[in-house]
Amino acid sequence: MNIKILGAHTNESLNTECISLLIDDVLALDAGGLTSSLSFSDQGKLRAILLTHRHWDHVKDVRTLASYLYYRLGGTINVYSIPSVGDFLSHLVQICNPSGDLMERPPENPAVKFTEIELLKTQQIEGYSVLAVPVNHQVPTVGYQVTSPDGKVVFYTGDTGPGLANCWERISPQMLFIEATVPNRLEERVRLAGHLTPGLLKQELISFREVKGYLPQVVIVHLDPLFEEEIKAEIAAVAEDLNHPISVGYEGMELHL
Repeated sequence: MNIKILGAHTNESLNTECISLLIDDVLALDAGGLTSSLSFSDQGKLRAILLTHRHWDHVKDVRTLASYLYYRLGGTINVYSIPSVGDFLSHLVQICNPSGDLMERPPENPAVKFTEIELLKTQQIEGYSVLAVPVNHQVPTVGYQVTSPDGKVVFYTGDTGPGLANCWERISPQMLFIEATVPNRLEERVRLAGHLTPGLLKQELISFREVKGYLPQVVIVHLDPLFEEEIKAEIAAVAEDLNHPISVGYEGMELHL
């Protein structure tokens, strides 16, 4: 399994992209920095997108991709998520497309085909085993465990706040993509919004080790670029305290299982 980080941040700029991960060139996890990070040729290779929740920085490039597929390739992108995301996508692609709803046009092969994913039940999507697990955020949100045909396993939390013990009981990844959005000094600001700081992340990783008896390879994403250096310093301290390496993700980073 090859995983490329297309976007590792909360905001878009010259040097940063909103969150999106790409597995084996065909399966995307969130779509914040999807089209802006892929050539047209690579966009055409995509087979499915798993969306964690309806916030703009996680879904925005679905509409751009749908337009390209509809007007240039005549293809369909399969999008999977929870019902609230489907409702939001329908609104998004309709208001952004004056000639009609790309989730309905053309009727026989719409540009976006949305499928509701069932929680806590493994499903087969494009040859991968996918398990959607609820996490703690201010709107309904799921993380995804993705298992490749050869048994490689990753879990991506999406946006989440603290209190993940129930989630950890459901999964057994070899690699964990988890957020750390702002530094510790802003904990009170983000706790209620459902995000993690490095300090809160440390507690969740301790919880993971208590529940599962090990720690997987850990990669941090969804960083606020305004605080990135501060977050990195605090993540390094967490890694030292836990005696476990933690990588901080960045655009273009490639990982292999």
